[in-house]
This record gives sequence, structure tokens and C-alpha cells, in this order.
Amino acid sequence: MSGAEAEREHSYVIGQAVFSARPLRPALYLVATPIGNLADVTVRALETLAAADILACEDTRVTRTLLARYGISRRATAYHEHNAAQAGPKLTEAVMTGKSVALVSDAGTPLVSDPGYRLVESVIEAGGAVVPIPGPSALLAALTVSGLPSDTFLFAGFLPSKGGQRTTRLEELRAVPATLVFYESPRRLAEALAAMADVLGDRPAAVCRELTKAFEQVRRGTLAVLAEAYAAEDAPKGEVVVCVGPPPERRDAEEDVDALLLSLGKEMGASKAAAEAARMTGGRKADLYRRLMELKGDGR
Repeated sequence: MSGAEAEREHSYVIGQAVFSARPLRPALYLVATPIGNLADVTVRALETLAAADILACEDTRVTRTLLARYGISRRATAYHEHNAAQAGPKLTEAVMTGKSVALVSDAGTPLVSDPGYRLVESVIEAGGAVVPIPGPSALLAALTVSGLPSDTFLFAGFLPSKGGQRTTRLEELRAVPATLVFYESPRRLAEALAAMADVLGDRPAAVCRELTKAFEQVRRGTLAVLAEAYAAEDAPKGEVVVCVGPPPERRDAEEDVDALLLSLGKEMGASKAAAEAARMTGGRKADLYRRLMELKGDGR
């Protein structure tokens, strides 16, 4: 390879300007890439993609689009959940023998809902270096535009597709005092929102779709309202992030539930009132029934 060819191999283009990427020290580089708009890539990410000895990506076809946009001439190797057991050790060995390895996912920050953590774990156990190249993240983009509290949040990934398992997972998350952030399949969105409303209670929420892309959409409302709206429409297209507000303050919540129980208790029997309150608040029917009996006893 000539000197000119080597220089082109490790360069990137922004606009009409060509830049040479600086050599990298041996390490695994976790490179965040755009979640939609290719202009969101960072200069440091481009430098890393151009300079790395090995470029590993979830889908070589997706990454090729980004590389072509910025004039990066590189071959990419696949690393995904189906070949991680075979490809991981080879990438770890490459780092430990003095190579720089850049890891990217299809979009956003590696390791968020992809198998990259296994490779990171392997490199760390072998004594290698791991370097973050931060940038775009769908969950952070959604959280910031949701209008929900962002000082404390929990990323819960994808919910199980089966109803019983999904309910169990939501029950585990119900009392978490934080905004919850989920990734969700467009096909299951209405069903998932309805399950969230049933288990978590009718909390404020935001459905963020196609973030940074031409048809970006953020729809806000309560979980029940959003579930009803999406159930009445065709399944949306594109990537979806759902943000759900934290549970109400405990003292206020208890007072609200007491008022709800007393109101329902005037309209129907105690068992039915407890069941309806459980549906509306996400609480356990047995606990709500017991509380209603206590409230009725206090009123005698």
C-alpha cells in the first residue's frame, strides 16, 4: 500500500475538507453513532472510526451508510448477538495484541440494548483498556423532550412480549421513584401502554418516535389516554421510546387513594370498589380492600 493510499484509509471528510485521523492506542473504543440524523455524529467519533485498526459493528450495511457519508474507506466486521461467542474472543485478542478496535451499534450508544457488554467484560478481564466515545443516545434524547422529571430515571429496556411476563416486570418497576424509560416495538405499543396503565397507574407519559429523523414525533398524555389513542390507529412506524413519570409522592398518593376508595365505595360494593381502584392505581386489590374496610370502620 502506498503512503497516499494509507493516508486516505485513515481519513474522513466533513463538507469539502479532508482530515487525517490520528493513530489510536490499543483499546476497545465504544463509539456512539447517530440515531437518525447523520449530522449528529461527533468529530471524535469520525476520527476513531477512521483510525481504528478494526471496526466492529452490529450491522455492516447500516454502518456503511455512515462511513460513506463521511468519506471513510473501511472494511467492517460483524459483531452482534448471534456471533458474539465466536467474534468476541477474536476482538479481545486483537486488543491484547496491540490493535485498536472500534465498536458501534446500529444506532446510538453501544451496550444499550445490545450485546456489547460481553465484549467489554472480556476485554476488561483480559486487562485491556476500554475507551468511551460518547454521543447520541435515544433514551437520553427522549427523556429530555418528554417533559417528565429527569433528575432520576431508570432505563428498563424492552418489556417482555408475553403478557404475564410483562405484567410481572411492570410490577417490579411500579414503586421505583424515578421516571421510567422503555424501548418498545411499534407493533406492541398500544398493548404495552395499556399494560403500563393497568399496572403502574394512569401516570403522565410521553411516546417519542423517530427521534432526530424527518418524521420525529413526541406525543404526551397519560398512559390510558395514549393507550387508547394508539389502539385506535394503525401501528406507527420507526423506533419508539416510552417515558413514564414517577409514582406520586407517597403521602399524596395515599390520600388520593383513600379518597378514591371512599368515592367508589359509595357507588358499588367493597370488593368491586377495591378491584376498580386496583385497575386505576396499579395497587393490589387485597390491600385496597383492606384499606377500604379500615376507612369505613373509621367513619362509623
